Amino acid sequence: MELPARGREEEEPSKVERVINMVPDNNRNEVEDYKLTVQVPETAHQVSTDSWLQAGFVLTTGVNSVFVLGYSGTIMVPLGWIGGIVGLLLATVLSLNANMLVAKLHEHGGKRHIRYRDLAAQIYGRRAYTITWAMQYINLFMINIGFLILGGSALKACFALFNYEHTMKLPYCIAITGFACTLFAISTPHLSALRVWLGCSTVLSLIYIIVACVLAAKDGANAPPRDYSIHGESSSRVFTTIGASANLVFAFNTGMLPEIQATVRQPAVKNTLKALYFQFTIGVVPMFAITFIGYWAYGASTSTYLLNSVSGPLWVKAAANISAFLQSIICLHIFASPTYEYLDTKFGIRGSALQLNSLSFRIAARGGYLVISTLVSALLPFLGDFESLTGALSTFPLTFILANHMYIVAKKDKLSTLQKFWHWLNVFIFALMSIAATIASLRLIAVDSKEYHVFADV
Repeated sequence: MELPARGREEEEPSKVERVINMVPDNNRNEVEDYKLTVQVPETAHQVSTDSWLQAGFVLTTGVNSVFVLGYSGTIMVPLGWIGGIVGLLLATVLSLNANMLVAKLHEHGGKRHIRYRDLAAQIYGRRAYTITWAMQYINLFMINIGFLILGGSALKACFALFNYEHTMKLPYCIAITGFACTLFAISTPHLSALRVWLGCSTVLSLIYIIVACVLAAKDGANAPPRDYSIHGESSSRVFTTIGASANLVFAFNTGMLPEIQATVRQPAVKNTLKALYFQFTIGVVPMFAITFIGYWAYGASTSTYLLNSVSGPLWVKAAANISAFLQSIICLHIFASPTYEYLDTKFGIRGSALQLNSLSFRIAARGGYLVISTLVSALLPFLGDFESLTGALSTFPLTFILANHMYIVAKKDKLSTLQKFWHWLNVFIFALMSIAATIASLRLIAVDSKEYHVFADV
């Protein structure tokens, strides 16, 4: 129900003022001027404080996360050279296009939509708010489960390098990762506070990517001819190809662009487009390099965790695994930040991050969230299959179906017939891919559930 005009005038400025009070002094005049034309929703986290380059590094950190150590095995092995290269290039272009659509809608209706669900509600109505909220948070939760499992796997691989007989089991390594993530979440109040940690994340990413590339290239140069054929029966190959296509789009998309865009200084749309160009040009180069070099070196036998395939000095491999472990902690915080923002705003946690009530709330709320996430990760460490299912049910709809359809609805008569056809074609194709990926994921879950048990040491 809409408030009377007078009521809106009294309510909205108070919300904007609370946001402005959280903005540093050097940016406050800019935001004060901007509020005259675009409203800013209430939030306990910072808005309009970061440069486009910092946002670009946040996006690039997601692209070059520890997940890249698996793309040689999860993308290239099922698709081969032609399918893998064409698929990655096509996914790059389509993902950039879809993210640009979402970025351009950030100020639709004269209001900054700092959350994905807010944007959906503005375009479709209140019911879309709940549906989008559910899809996004399930998606981000499952991505964070993946970071916990991969962080635990990196830690286990590091222990295995120096102790062959008594290697620590994966569930214990996941528990250690979860504890480290909790400490980082408590000490880092919001997404904008990452700043120096983004530089650390870039260095950590470069360490394990460069180590993996160099050692894999050395192995490939000294190895006999590799087998690059796609293995398996025709029926199973169909399902693995569909699963690999889901991994293609997962590699480039965060599912939380509006939340990242909320931190960007004005003009938010223009600066976010710069960040996206950075992500999809310079940012994807390391990911492409490690994916192609890993597959070239080991062919169809490439591991789904590339550092398990490479050979080289123990201390070099240990450094790469430790870097992967630490980078997974930073990445998890990025993808958990929408959840943290919701909790902080819901319970009114504002002011200094070192205040007793703020600190105790982060310990309880974020600690509880990560305890649950860690327990699920250790309970079902083969959750990659469930992540494929979640990607099919939420990543495809959020990134491609919803983005294109929202753009059609928001722009209405401003689009030409050809543009409308292009966006509807995207909606139709990705809807079919979502259905196919769901079926393929359910099949994988049924197969793997017969081979693994809970708290498995995989």
